[in-house]
Amino acid sequence: MKIVSTDGIRQLDRTTIEKHKVPGSLLMARAGKGVAEGVIRLCKEHCLTDKIILLVAGHGNNGGDAFVAARFLREAGFTVRVLLAGDKSKLRGDALFHFKKMVQAKIPVTELRTENDCQKISAGDKVYPTVVVDGVLGTGLEGKVRGVAAAVIRFINALSKKSLVVAIDIPSGLNSDTGIVEGNAVRADLTITMGLPKIGLIGQNALEYVGQLEVVNIGFPSVIVDKVKSSVELITPDEISFLFPRRNKTVHKGNYGHLLIMGGAEGYSGAMTLAAMAAVRSGVGLVTVVVPKRLVPVVARTVPEAMVHGAPETKSGSINSTCWKKWNKKLGNFTAILAGPGMTRHAATCRLAKMILRDSKSPVVLDADALNVFERVASKLSERMGKLVITPHPGEMARLLGISTAKVQSNRFKIAAQASSLTHSTTVLKGAGTLVAEDKKLQINLTGNPGMAAGGMGDVLAGLLGGFLAQGMKPFDAARAAVYLHGRAGDLAAAKSSEQTLSARDLIACLPDAFRDVMRG
Repeated sequence: MKIVSTDGIRQLDRTTIEKHKVPGSLLMARAGKGVAEGVIRLCKEHCLTDKIILLVAGHGNNGGDAFVAARFLREAGFTVRVLLAGDKSKLRGDALFHFKKMVQAKIPVTELRTENDCQKISAGDKVYPTVVVDGVLGTGLEGKVRGVAAAVIRFINALSKKSLVVAIDIPSGLNSDTGIVEGNAVRADLTITMGLPKIGLIGQNALEYVGQLEVVNIGFPSVIVDKVKSSVELITPDEISFLFPRRNKTVHKGNYGHLLIMGGAEGYSGAMTLAAMAAVRSGVGLVTVVVPKRLVPVVARTVPEAMVHGAPETKSGSINSTCWKKWNKKLGNFTAILAGPGMTRHAATCRLAKMILRDSKSPVVLDADALNVFERVASKLSERMGKLVITPHPGEMARLLGISTAKVQSNRFKIAAQASSLTHSTTVLKGAGTLVAEDKKLQINLTGNPGMAAGGMGDVLAGLLGGFLAQGMKPFDAARAAVYLHGRAGDLAAAKSSEQTLSARDLIACLPDAFRDVMRG
């Protein structure tokens, strides 16, 4: 999905209203309904039984969206209360129209005209709402937030200690073009943006405030959206759902590919186990795992669906490249290869990564230590026969390119595109806002949460990605589907328990739910 500037979204809005004769009040109604649906979905995912929603609205279109959402949430059985950050006499146009409809629905509204009013509300509120909806400020913000709006933002952030926070269009206080916060901004668990995502939402500094990101289709005509230019796009469920068509009744496991996973070492059996478990969940027909001999019982017992084979070991207990003579002869049996999880950097193990890349005509995923083999010689990755996907985290990317991790993180978009061009690969730069780059294509994923900053998460992603490749997906499609579903499963797992307790196995257990979400569109 294209990502646009503030001016770009305003132009889309004007053209839709003026040239395509779609009333602004209708666009606002669609936006507000989308917000309400997002709130309801969030409550279900977090298994929240209390249904108390506080909506905080400003004078602009975001406030109008909040007024509409309030009505839909009331109709859905929620207890709804609205705070207006300002004087209702200042409401105009579509926002005023929907404010009046909300008042007619007898939804209680409290005006906060001064900072003192905000302090009284803060002191008087003894019951925390289930969800707080931020509709205070929109895309027109320039500079630091002051006055009542600043006090309201502080109030919302105070409630966020116990309540979930949903931001309408953009978290109040965040610049929609730069993603920079001057002063205070709302820290949202979920941002529901309208029409198309704004460029400020994907900035590295903005991710701390945006949380999960959903986009509501408010009805911009495709003929004008198609003309919008965008250097980076957002990965959305609608755009990857077509990669998972319904299966025919007469298929068998041979129709869905065969993935070979190679790696592992003493002390790192979990990496291969998790990669294999995720691959099995990908929908691939067959999974073969090759690990050092001593790891066979552990991996085979944990992943009985996979075929697990032992390989010669180095003195340090890692897989030895001498195994390649046997497996090279069997390459025709596999539709994709994953190498790297738990592999370590023993010299004989490093040779295996090079041999796989040199000999495989099938697509290859190189992860973890299989990438560290190419430290400071990233261009060597282009010397191969088959297609390649690499999945570095920032530290691994820094080693590949011979630069600092800080430099990678300071310009992730440029670095991801540069690495893809240098290696002629599909490049997945992991982290908050995982990027997928290939040729001139660059997409960002915003599913996932801080609870996924834990061991084993990268192994799960690698296994999922390898499974998609083995089923015949194009590398770019396999990568963007994998990062989206990986993050979505992480979000669902965190909602069921907590970010603090999230483990890689919890994420794998939620992959079926993530798939179901995508397939439903």
